[in-house]
Amino acid sequence: MDIVVAGSHGLIGTELLERLRERGDTVRRLVRRPPQAAHEVFWDPDEDALDPHALEGADAVVNFAGAGVGDHRWTTEYKRTILESRTRTAGLLARTLAHLDAPPPVLLQGTAVGYYGDRGAEVLTETSGPGTTFLARVVTEWEAATAPAQDAGVRVAHLRTGIVLSPDGGALARMLPLLRLGVGGRLGSGTQYWSWITLRDHVSAVLHLLDADVHGPVNLTGPAPATNAEVTRALAQALHRPAALPVPSVALKVVLGEFASDVLGSQRALPRVLEASGFTFEHDDLESAARWVTSG
Repeated sequence: MDIVVAGSHGLIGTELLERLRERGDTVRRLVRRPPQAAHEVFWDPDEDALDPHALEGADAVVNFAGAGVGDHRWTTEYKRTILESRTRTAGLLARTLAHLDAPPPVLLQGTAVGYYGDRGAEVLTETSGPGTTFLARVVTEWEAATAPAQDAGVRVAHLRTGIVLSPDGGALARMLPLLRLGVGGRLGSGTQYWSWITLRDHVSAVLHLLDADVHGPVNLTGPAPATNAEVTRALAQALHRPAALPVPSVALKVVLGEFASDVLGSQRALPRVLEASGFTFEHDDLESAARWVTSG
């Protein structure tokens, strides 16, 4: 297949490129700097700049572009950056696809389970409505930005990503080093649900959805969401370390500001659509996931 990838420098994008190339696919990367290789294509979503010819002939477009939600404190300015970095990239791709005579038939748009807001222990599926948090509003507008492509007949799937577990960063970038030292623990009360998925399963699901006849929202989460305390305990046990030093909610709020409310928020999302499409998880339980994450 010939795949165009936006947001290829992050944790998921880097792994996706490697897996696509391993299986022999041709990959075109959208980059915001002058291209340095034949497979790189310049774009600038802030200036609405993307050569439509860059997408012609592709079999699919995959977009994981967007500013990191945990990279900075959520000032009013950075919250605008979080929103606009998503709606502008998704919107530019969707409009460009819509104006092509023969657009790529598939757009896989990465979004987030933050769509559901803080829902406690409520079981959430793709038919559940949105929450009321800032990130819920972001995801709602993010997904809506892909409407031009969908209206043009492109199969658009919204990949609502959960907590991605990886040995190399992501959600565990700060937690794993502490757990390895035996000085980590749950965050806040630890009762908040984490809809986790391993990086390996996440990318495998993306590859699966390139071909599976799936459109609309898809929860890219594992089949066994667990509480933060359970995830922390499983990782500590896999490392043969204690997890006895919890991080109080007040400390998270001091360090993270408004973002702490989402770290402490709860989403118990199930991958109903993904499973119905025939996808099989390599890590379908917390114990196997923890062993994989800590084996590196």
